[in-house]
Amino acid sequence: MVAKRIPVDLSKAPEEQDTIHNRWHPDIPMIEMVEPGDEVMLECMDWTGGQIENNDSAADVRDVDLTKVHYLTGPIGVKGAEPGDLLVVDILDIGAFEEEQWGFNGMFAYENGGGFLTDLYPEARKSIWDFHGINASSRHVPGVSFAGIMHPGLIGCLPSRELLSEWNKREQALIDTDPDRTPPLAAPPYADTAHMGRMKSDAAREAATEAARTVPPREHGGNCDIKDLTKGSRVFFPVYVPEAGLSMGDLHFSQGDGEITFCGAIEMAGWIKIRVNLIKDGVKKYAVRNPIFQPSALQPDYKQHLIFEGISVTDSGEQRYLDAHLAYRQACVNAIEYLKQFGYTGAQAYAILGTAPVQGHISGIVDIPNACATLFLPTEIFDFDINPSTEGPKMMVSADEIPTAIWDK
Repeated sequence: MVAKRIPVDLSKAPEEQDTIHNRWHPDIPMIEMVEPGDEVMLECMDWTGGQIENNDSAADVRDVDLTKVHYLTGPIGVKGAEPGDLLVVDILDIGAFEEEQWGFNGMFAYENGGGFLTDLYPEARKSIWDFHGINASSRHVPGVSFAGIMHPGLIGCLPSRELLSEWNKREQALIDTDPDRTPPLAAPPYADTAHMGRMKSDAAREAATEAARTVPPREHGGNCDIKDLTKGSRVFFPVYVPEAGLSMGDLHFSQGDGEITFCGAIEMAGWIKIRVNLIKDGVKKYAVRNPIFQPSALQPDYKQHLIFEGISVTDSGEQRYLDAHLAYRQACVNAIEYLKQFGYTGAQAYAILGTAPVQGHISGIVDIPNACATLFLPTEIFDFDINPSTEGPKMMVSADEIPTAIWDK
């Protein structure tokens, strides 16, 4: 079967292309209609729409306009899809453009979104990763290379009016609890930079005032950043509007569980090939509230790991009750501190955890008062032995080998 192709033009701004949108709204027109069983190849810009460049400065990460993101290709309409159905999406293949064999990882500044460890790393950072077939390496993080699990960080269906209203109501209520917080608690509608695809100008301006930002995952899917959602995976999405309205983007070459640096994967421009089908009335049949998926048989075969534990106790010694978020944070911090003993800066070690296929687990969530989370770091991705030994760690990474501008403010 020949897949329908939805192209993008990387030489043009995303706002000049009507097959792209950066908000969720039920009235965004479909860009293509397909039948159940059809295959579609969608080309995608990187999630920032080309704001990040392949260079040795983090100024673009520091200054990126987050009100514009994410740029998604779609929506695709599926004939016969109705609210209450399940849209079945098979990811058949995914790849980087031949002329764009590189990606970026960014740690956003505290004032501009921050990240999982923004209190420890509040300044903008960037690393560039070059692709070598299925592997990636970086001139900014020496001594490490790994096989990527390419996947769409963001994929989902258009929301209904009722669901959109619910999103806006509950997220604004959260913002109202601390409206001046930095970074903010949520990303409310922002019409000034909304790009509403093929909506006509008057309708687009009105819809943009309520259209949802694409930042978080929600009931329809969205920005879930599931690293194992790669080719060979199947996803079941609840349908909320007639014809479903499937969109996707934010392609990643590789990512660690949690995408902890916020721009935490190796972000890339590329393409994704999918096949769509329907399960009529599937939401009711299977009591589905959020998407579910079947993983792929294709995974990097790393067998040796160091596993770092974290518990729900803060750095200052404050006890928290079964706080899994804090426990995973502490597991990440413990891994970073360990890697620093081999010569990595904290920011470099942080980048490794955000980009390499590390696994995050909630290992214990019932033993009061401490939750226990673990981070599985594959040791085979390093060019040297990072396992503990009686001789102690050896400094294997030299700062002299690294372009220093990448770590400047």
